[in-house]
Amino acid sequence: MKTLGIVVAIIVVIALGFAAWLLLIPGPTEFASGSSVALADYKGADPTGVPKEMASADLIKRGEYLTHAADCIACHTARGGQAFAGGFAFNLPGIGTIYSTNITPDKETGIGNYTDAQFLDALHKGIRADGQNLYPAMSYTSYTYMTDADALAIKAYLFTLPAVHAPAKANKLSAPFNNRALMGLWNMFYNANTRFRPNPVQSAEWNRGAYLAEAMGHCGECHTPRNLAYAMNNRRKFAGALTAGWRAYNITSDKESGLGDWSDNDLATYLSTGHADGHGGAAGPMGEASDNSLTFLTAGDIRALVVYLRSVPALSTDLPRTVTTAAPASHREGPATDVDDRARGEMIFAGACASCHDWTGISPLSKYATLTGVRAVNDPSATNVAQTIINGVDRNTAEGHIFMPAFGSAYTDDEIAAVSNYVTARFGAEGAKLTAQDIASLRKQVAQQ
Repeated sequence: MKTLGIVVAIIVVIALGFAAWLLLIPGPTEFASGSSVALADYKGADPTGVPKEMASADLIKRGEYLTHAADCIACHTARGGQAFAGGFAFNLPGIGTIYSTNITPDKETGIGNYTDAQFLDALHKGIRADGQNLYPAMSYTSYTYMTDADALAIKAYLFTLPAVHAPAKANKLSAPFNNRALMGLWNMFYNANTRFRPNPVQSAEWNRGAYLAEAMGHCGECHTPRNLAYAMNNRRKFAGALTAGWRAYNITSDKESGLGDWSDNDLATYLSTGHADGHGGAAGPMGEASDNSLTFLTAGDIRALVVYLRSVPALSTDLPRTVTTAAPASHREGPATDVDDRARGEMIFAGACASCHDWTGISPLSKYATLTGVRAVNDPSATNVAQTIINGVDRNTAEGHIFMPAFGSAYTDDEIAAVSNYVTARFGAEGAKLTAQDIASLRKQVAQQ
């Protein structure tokens, strides 16, 4: 009996330790030295609100800037739908599909009847106007750090938009995830429900960058992996994750798998334009974040984001070092992969890709079409390569329209797997080994239902 008691005690200790590890995750800025203080007690320049260039702007203009900074349009606009009218599908493997809601000022189907208090509850607590819990597909665990003033400025701007009558689509969730009441328990552990606290030990730029990255831009929602309870695991902060069927890459300063070998100028350029020479361009959700959000930020705010990102502890992931040299000019000097798979991939590349991307990977037409040095091409999972082939690229940037046709309906899953494997083997550090089943799964994760 004594031995049994010891065994039970050990099991209980292990279980309690695991529960503590799962539930007691650090806050988003706890990695930094120094202690944070309440915003009212902070003696430095206010890191919240709009940049100093907009200090005299009216409430609506401030709200417009902050709406871009918070990237509200990305999740509340369905593909081909009206802006902010909802209907965007979050396809979550093993959980189901959640649809975003209408945040135009329509009084029947949107937020036209929301009071200030109800709007703040939605952003800070994840509670909608009828008292029901929101699902954390809505980034309220990040928006909770937003000040009341900034949140209400966003509300003021949203209320100037055209009201769109767009009833919410019914979520398609499996049990027990279809029980909203359970979110109340989840929020007890994973929603801080507290406003941003600056750190006096850190610089003014760092604090501004922290506010932009955490409270507004919610970078961690995509770039930080989730734990078993689907909460952001800040022990692996910004180390990368699979989000909505796309790979959100490691944005820590690790030199092998993160941004450690990017110059500050490269990083700032990528953030503000969605492209950096030698590193490639953004596509998928990151392309949308660039075009709908980051490109609207001032140069000072972009610099602040760079300062903050550089301070996040470097974490290593399994991405190999990026190949930055051109591939052989002749297709005959291809990669040593499976003969049949290579033949299929090479044939597709020759017919659909080589004219823009070239056999060397250095495009003669546009820097945006260059494959050499691109992170996605050096990812042995080839996730983003495959998604780009399936969905294409259609971005309107400050430098013009960037377009690559979507080949998802033109090629079979087997063919897309073959050309994805070929591209990563020829132009990257390691060839992928995607199968038709992998491509079918990737398609489902981004499908707009």
